[in-house]
Amino acid sequence: MDQQDLEYFRNLLNDMLADATRKGDSTIKDMTGSTELFADPADRATAESDRAFTLRIRDRELHLIKKIQSALQRIDDGSYGICDECGEDISISRLKARPVTRLCIKCKEQQENNEKNKGRYA
Repeated sequence: MDQQDLEYFRNLLNDMLADATRKGDSTIKDMTGSTELFADPADRATAESDRAFTLRIRDRELHLIKKIQSALQRIDDGSYGICDECGEDISISRLKARPVTRLCIKCKEQQENNEKNKGRYA
């Protein structure tokens, strides 16, 4: 991968990181302001369900932030775009579709097939 490609992905990942961080900060801000009391148990249950859903989204955002930071670190250390399993280059089109990926498409398909087959016999 040439320097121009690396800069493209660095900028893309930094934009993704800023967006995920902004969404996370917004989620926390929204949650800290809601201390409503509900007389109706159904209203309380709905509010708690919404809160649990929001927390799941926040957890996914935090997980994505860690993946983005890891990808940026791989750019810095020169290992970005190299498959963790086979050591081959990950295609630019795959990286554009999933910039945080650590596996080439062949290894990812193999991983998914293994997980699918494991589920059948578990």
